[in-house]
This record gives sequence, structure tokens and C-alpha cells, in this order.
Amino acid sequence: MTHTVRIARWAAPVAVETGQTVLEAALQAGVPYPHGCRSGNCGACKSRLLRGEVEMAPWSEFALTGAERAAGLVLACRTVPWGDAEIAWLGEDDVAAHPVRKVAGRVEAVEAMTHDISAVRVSIADGGPFAFSAGQYCRLRFAGLPARDFSMANMPGEEKLEFHVRRVAGGAVSAYVADRLAVGEAVGLEGPFGAAFLRESHCGPIYAVAGGSGLAPAKSIVERALAGGAARGVSLYFGVRDERDLYLEDRFESLARAREFPLRPRPLRARRADAAADGPRARSPRRRRGRVRRVQGLRRRPAADGRGRMRAAGRPRHEARGRPCRRLLY
Repeated sequence: MTHTVRIARWAAPVAVETGQTVLEAALQAGVPYPHGCRSGNCGACKSRLLRGEVEMAPWSEFALTGAERAAGLVLACRTVPWGDAEIAWLGEDDVAAHPVRKVAGRVEAVEAMTHDISAVRVSIADGGPFAFSAGQYCRLRFAGLPARDFSMANMPGEEKLEFHVRRVAGGAVSAYVADRLAVGEAVGLEGPFGAAFLRESHCGPIYAVAGGSGLAPAKSIVERALAGGAARGVSLYFGVRDERDLYLEDRFESLARAREFPLRPRPLRARRADAAADGPRARSPRRRRGRVRRVQGLRRRPAADGRGRMRAAGRPRHEARGRPCRRLLY
């Protein structure tokens, strides 16, 4: 059975098959529906149900609270209609006005950034230009392998696109990039996608938080914000598992020195809890309860359920004590 769903800001109705989500059907129909994770965790596809009955697959309350759901909001990636319905995504500011395109690219450079992260720079060979907003991502396809999503690390408008690819255990695509990808190879690109992008009209401070290869979209956002010349503070918090995972520190430090308004790059380091932390039974700092930890401008405070929560705090203590890092938190 097929249901008809009308989407505000889109002229043509969308046919949704039984059991299919609104987001799946909309993307298949070419609707530039804002979305991110597609699994009910990020909230990028948050929408208002205007008419009709739907079923919601399980989702995270960080993406959609109970109060929001009671007020008629839904996540398009988890919304399965029971009949004809009408829906609207939230706010024009939540949608980047770039057409989704399929273009052909060529690998211009492959550079090892850390022991498991490679920077891949790609030029558009055919079908360009490729417009996007800082923070968005696209789908890359290498050598007939399955397509994978990677965020652009460069600023919009630059000649070459930059992607940070982290090697994943058992991952065919990331292993190919790390071991075999060569300059001159063809790359297929589709995009841009994503609602986590820089709002150019935003005039307040910016706090960019990233971990591992997630530094790529943060780098694009930070560089674009600084290039825009807005007089606002920019703080970048970057967390990784170990010292060897840190990269681009010199780049961000040079940006901070070159600007009249502050960029505060802050790699997040956790101090060693005790001498037994090296033992095989040692627990990660993030799992230890009842302790307050300061980590480069963020304070980790245990919640009632034992899970840590992060909030703004003062200066880090681990460096003053001269203790080596064991794990970096984010």
C-alpha cells in the first residue's frame, strides 16, 4: 500500500510505501530534506506533523524530547505514516540552499595526518561546480566500492575538496583509502547533505566540538567563520583517544595568532587518575564515578545516573600537575 505525504516547501506530493519512513521516501523523490544521521540520534530532520497519523520508530530523546513529541514534532527519519499525511521541516535557516548533485572527481593528493587518518584532496573533473556550506558532507565512491559519507574539511569555494578518512577495523573503503588509493584515481561524489552547517547570519560565539576525523567539518566551520571576519569568539574543542591521534594543531595555532578576535584551539586531555591506570583492569576516566574532572575548558560532572555530563569550566589541571596523558576525552 502507498500513502501520499505532502511536504511544505515542496510542490509535488511524495509516495511513501508501507513501512517506509518519510525521510527515505522524500530523498528517493529528490526532496532536499534536511537530515544527518538517519537513525534518530541527531535531530537534523526534526519536523512538524501538520496532518495525519504516524508511527515513530525508536529514537533518542536528545534528538526529540517527550515535550516536543507531545507538541506535534517528529523525526522524519523515524516517521512511518499510517495513511495520507502532511509534514514540514523546521525553519528555513535549517536548510542549506544547495542542490544535491552527482559529480566526477579526481584524487589530487593523499596525505597521512595520523597513524589512522588520511587527508584526501579531490578536484572536480566533471559536473561542477560543487557548492556546499561549511560543515556539510557528501558521499564518496572509490573504485567501485560502496559509497561512504565524509565531511568536507575545506572552506566552501576552494578549488579542491578535502576529506579526512579514518581507518576502521574491517572497513573495506577506509582500508582502500589508507593502503591503495593513488593520485589520479577517479572518485564519484554526491551531495551536499547535512543540516549541521555554519549559519552565516549567526553573530554570537561559536563552540566547535570534535573527536577524531570529526575534526573535518569543524575545521571547515572554523576557517569559514574566521574568513568571514565576524567579530565573534571561536572555541575549538578537539578530543581523541591518545596523543598520537592529535593533528592540525599547528594549523589552528597559526590561525589563532593571525586573527584579531580569538580562536581558542583546545585539545582535550585527561590527566592520569592514579598509578594503577596502566594496569589491565584500569577503567577509563569517563567511567569513574563520583569524581569531577576538568578537561581543557570543559568540566566533567557525574550525573545522578552515574553518567558524566559536560559543561563549561575553567583551566585544565592536568598540565599544572605535570602528569602524562593516558586518554583524551571529548
